[in-house]
Amino acid sequence: MIDTAIEEMIPLIGVRAACAATGRAPASYYRAHSKRLSAQSDTFTSTAVTDPSGPRESAQPRALSAAEREHVLAVLNSQRFADMAPAVVYATLLDEGIYLCSESTMYRLLRERGQTGDRRRQATHPAAVKPELVAHQPNSVWSWDITKLRGPAKWSYYYLYVILDIFSRYVVGWMVASRESKVLAERLIAQTLAAQHISADQLTLHADRGSSMSSKPVALLLADLGVTKSHSRPHTSNDNPLSEAQFKTLKYRPDFPKRFESIEAARVHCDRFFGWYNHEHKHSGIGLHTPADVHYGRADQIRRHRATVLDTAYRDHLERIRSQTTRATRATGLQRDQPTTEGGPADSINPRKSCLRNVDRFRPGLLDLPAPAPVDLRRLLPSGQIR
Repeated sequence: MIDTAIEEMIPLIGVRAACAATGRAPASYYRAHSKRLSAQSDTFTSTAVTDPSGPRESAQPRALSAAEREHVLAVLNSQRFADMAPAVVYATLLDEGIYLCSESTMYRLLRERGQTGDRRRQATHPAAVKPELVAHQPNSVWSWDITKLRGPAKWSYYYLYVILDIFSRYVVGWMVASRESKVLAERLIAQTLAAQHISADQLTLHADRGSSMSSKPVALLLADLGVTKSHSRPHTSNDNPLSEAQFKTLKYRPDFPKRFESIEAARVHCDRFFGWYNHEHKHSGIGLHTPADVHYGRADQIRRHRATVLDTAYRDHLERIRSQTTRATRATGLQRDQPTTEGGPADSINPRKSCLRNVDRFRPGLLDLPAPAPVDLRRLLPSGQIR
């Protein structure tokens, strides 16, 4: 009786005022009102979940029926709207005086069917081929890259260009410039090729897809000199690992400054570093030889000398050394940590895996050919010459 009076007053004064006038708590009225709606509605039914002790799920009385859902999906997937976003379909139908459901409901129905991807045609790109380069001797495969060196002020940089031989890890050419330029890159490559006496069809030059690396002047220069050009795959940051590793060696040295006060200071530091790197640094990737020794054919002699010293130590201290197979003889043996596409011993920057890695071993017997005369690039290519 009281609920009937409240329902008669609600259109005039609202629920709270009607409950206050009759002395009934609003919560009691809402509870009784919802129970009556539940009993009268055919679609508002309570269904038990699998676990009787858990919460009960209720069907939403405002939900679309199965037939209405199929009709909305049919409209969205029709030839007219198949390439349109649900928001555009929703607005178009409203302009025509048609309302099927809300925009969010359209998205929800498409999401349930796994159709929420881009409805337009997408460009397809062929799978990029992994660059696999094998070096059997020095000056057969080079890798080059550019890195930034911090200048004296914030957001000021100098640019270090470095060309690296992947077999010997010898830095065959480098330059510090105030900008990244395809013209400077072309000039550095040309002078380095001349300094190392590279003939046509001898060398492969690998780089990433930076603007200078893929520039037209560099491409034309390499084509004219008979140098094969190789690039990393698109959006693949680890396809040029040896150059990146060399940059880390540079920047993680204890004497590497936080900033360079001038470009001349950067050139002096790099000149000192590359002299140490090429001629003093015992590189773990090439049997703890220096890059210069491997590049110019002296590593095999050094390896034999190390083995002789260790053999003498073995004979003098039989009680202390278990095996005569010492590190010096093993480190430069025919060992590879990854297979390559070619059967012979080689240094590779790409195994049959998802990213490039190098075969970090030095191979004997491959450097017994006549060594080229050492070329001091610091005289031929002074660091202050190119700006």
